[in-house]
Amino acid sequence: MSTSARFPSASADSNPGPFDPTDPNVFASAQTWVVPPPARRGRPWVNAMLLVLTILTTTGMGALHYAGFRAGFGPATPAFTFSLFLHGLWYSGTILAILGCHELGHYYACRYYRVDASLPYFLPAPILTGTLGAFIRIRDPIRTKRMLFDIGVSGPLAGFVIAVPALVVGLMLSNLAPLPPTFNGLALGEPLLFKGAAWLIWGAEPKGYALNLHPMAFAAWFGLLATALNLFPIGQLDGGHIAYAVLGRRSTLVTYAAVGCAIVLTYFSSSWLVWTVLVTAMLFFFGPRHPQTLDEHVPLDSGRVLVAALALAIFVVCFTPAPIEVIQLLPH
Repeated sequence: MSTSARFPSASADSNPGPFDPTDPNVFASAQTWVVPPPARRGRPWVNAMLLVLTILTTTGMGALHYAGFRAGFGPATPAFTFSLFLHGLWYSGTILAILGCHELGHYYACRYYRVDASLPYFLPAPILTGTLGAFIRIRDPIRTKRMLFDIGVSGPLAGFVIAVPALVVGLMLSNLAPLPPTFNGLALGEPLLFKGAAWLIWGAEPKGYALNLHPMAFAAWFGLLATALNLFPIGQLDGGHIAYAVLGRRSTLVTYAAVGCAIVLTYFSSSWLVWTVLVTAMLFFFGPRHPQTLDEHVPLDSGRVLVAALALAIFVVCFTPAPIEVIQLLPH
């Protein structure tokens, strides 16, 4: 999920004298900055409680996914035994590892730059995925584009590093199962990375068969989708931070284009509707312009630009135009 951050109001015009962001002492002498208060300790018990609740909801949903996996594409009527609940950990452990490493990537980047940030907050939900994701709160302003970029990109990279091996192992645990004459269910859109890994492991699917996903593979699929959503170059999403760090004010045009793409995607799949409403509301309440840093006009170094290109490539291989679709096979 995106980070929640505070940024400075760039009112450098009120300072006497010119503002030179390349001056190594600029942050010691800038008059627009107020010394931040001491780091707040937060309430770790809230983080722990939400984590426990999310473990329960994701494990419960994971048990249902495992029962469906064992039933193939036939009807599943699971009896909730302790053994089935334990098998739900295949899903729960995988998705919490991906989301947790994503947020810890942000957290430790903040610690590196001495930016006050909370521990991750996990969001439980009794729905298909068992969670609405996770986020951290960043309580200090982020002063430079380098800091903003490193904090923004560290989460998607960390989550992606966990999602890829989880995807490979999950696909190896999956199997090819025959489709029944009639079938009602959900079809998952396959990102390029998912398609490539499935083809390498299972090859082309025989006619009348489909890949029956192990819960670990489903968790990895959700991790790829969450990574792509966070890398959308919009507002306070990770992709919005990255775009601003690379492009400065020009990132506003990218934000408009990304929101336009989200609106167009709703015509391809209704599963984008909620996401599009959320990002449009974000644009309305927070505005299209990313909050400024003190060094907005200083170009990002070439190494970080290359990492930004890597983040763009990760977005492309994790993106799918139709994440979830309802399918209905009628009898021949």
